[in-house]
Amino acid sequence: MSAASTKSLFRATKPKRRHPAQKMLGDFPDQVKPAPARDPLDYDPTPRDATAAFLAAEGDRLREIGGPVWGPAVGGGHMADEITRHGFQVIGSDVTDRGWPGVELRSFYEFDQAPADILITNPPYCEVSARDGHGRWLRHIEALGVRYAAMLLNWDWIAARKNGMDALHARFPASRVYVCCWKIDFRGGGSPPQRNGWLVWDADWQGETVLRRLFREGVDERQGDLF
Repeated sequence: MSAASTKSLFRATKPKRRHPAQKMLGDFPDQVKPAPARDPLDYDPTPRDATAAFLAAEGDRLREIGGPVWGPAVGGGHMADEITRHGFQVIGSDVTDRGWPGVELRSFYEFDQAPADILITNPPYCEVSARDGHGRWLRHIEALGVRYAAMLLNWDWIAARKNGMDALHARFPASRVYVCCWKIDFRGGGSPPQRNGWLVWDADWQGETVLRRLFREGVDERQGDLF
């Protein structure tokens, strides 16, 4: 056996040293916080700061378009309530009732016409991802011809290529993309594992996709003049 392999074996069999405090307290089992169960419909309530930061950046554009905002995955209304606080009327729909008053129980895919010019949502990721949904949610937004759509997504989402995503991005590119400069804690666990971003598809936008950084502390001068 080589010296390197002997060293590895010694490390593997060497008993772990215990802190003196552990010896005094005895052998208590390790405390491991269980991971929260994932909702079967990929429902993750959106924290208020994620929506507020987005509205600080895009609010002027939304007011320019005017009219109500459609939330096709309204859930419990966490995002809708923040949008309402900013002065917009919200039309909410979903496949299940999670307590938001006035929700229309209807699948997003059952709409063949958008009930508003503006769509803002945190969609079920399994419906928009390349692996599971093959971008289906975005494909339906494209088919509806919505004037303005914004989605809060995993930051890795835009890099997906398989299952026709290259062609979808080329045919229907985002207008403006905001990377969130903090990790959004959707489940309240204190250690969110991923980074997120807001992606906007604006039918009136001209030119290439624009990248902006988004801050939850408030309006920043770098979130200004996009038009």
